[in-house]
Amino acid sequence: MKSSLALGALQTEQRNPRTMEIDRLTGEDLARTLHAENEVVAGAVSEALPQIGEAIERIADRLRAGGRLFYIGAGTSGRLGVLDASECPPTFGVSEEMVQGVIAGGEAAIRRSIEGAEDDREAGGADLRSRDLSGKDVVVAIAASGRTPYAIGALEEAKRAGAYAIAVVNTRPAGMEAFADLTIAAVTGPEPLTGSTRLKAGTAQKMILNLLSTGAMVRLGKTYSNLMVDVQARNEKLRDRAARIVMMATGAEREAAQAALEQSRWHAKTAIVMLLLNLSSEEAADRLSQAGGFVRTALGETG
Repeated sequence: MKSSLALGALQTEQRNPRTMEIDRLTGEDLARTLHAENEVVAGAVSEALPQIGEAIERIADRLRAGGRLFYIGAGTSGRLGVLDASECPPTFGVSEEMVQGVIAGGEAAIRRSIEGAEDDREAGGADLRSRDLSGKDVVVAIAASGRTPYAIGALEEAKRAGAYAIAVVNTRPAGMEAFADLTIAAVTGPEPLTGSTRLKAGTAQKMILNLLSTGAMVRLGKTYSNLMVDVQARNEKLRDRAARIVMMATGAEREAAQAALEQSRWHAKTAIVMLLLNLSSEEAADRLSQAGGFVRTALGETG
């Protein structure tokens, strides 16, 4: 069953009066005109902050209990979900299973358009069933139009499995709202190129997904202050970053920070606790474990 909301009536499909003459503009004027439309995006996301905050708490609760976060969508929306999911392991030290991106049409659709994939409602549910979706999980279905059949199928499967279902849309009203526990709507209005939702709508979606994943990871103790203390130091650049993080957190010189990191197998959290409490790597790791991975708690900081 398709949404009764006609595609042509959506805000994202309307013609933008501010960009009617873009095909007459020079490069710089084009850049200025197109970028001026981006100024709408942050305001649209701001309007949805209460719902984004609620989503952060719900996601963190489920992940803390052993659940997973699934982003799912078609086209640009699906690619943005895959991107955000892929960046969580190196940034926050989580497993590749914890945050997953699912795109209509499968892996091939990440690089090229798969025509018709977004219209397959059953596939949205099947793609989640194949990942053993359960009541512990969270599903974030993303669609600028708010009525993509593939995304609706995903939300239906989330409800069937008892997972928490979130819709991220760029229109109001949105057909997906009827299938979601929570809807995040950033209404970005007409695109500079009529209907090209990879522009303003896509930018808003990227901002929202950044907020969801970063916010949830902060709530899970993946940061200390604003430092990425669970960063995976797997190459020279990231090892340098880990050393600088430890130095900023502790005030230690590079030599001491690097020594602590080497002793803790390049785990910045452990190195920080080692240096600030003068503990061995084993003692620091045990203290962190007892603190649920929260550096502040391990250090005995309150407030």
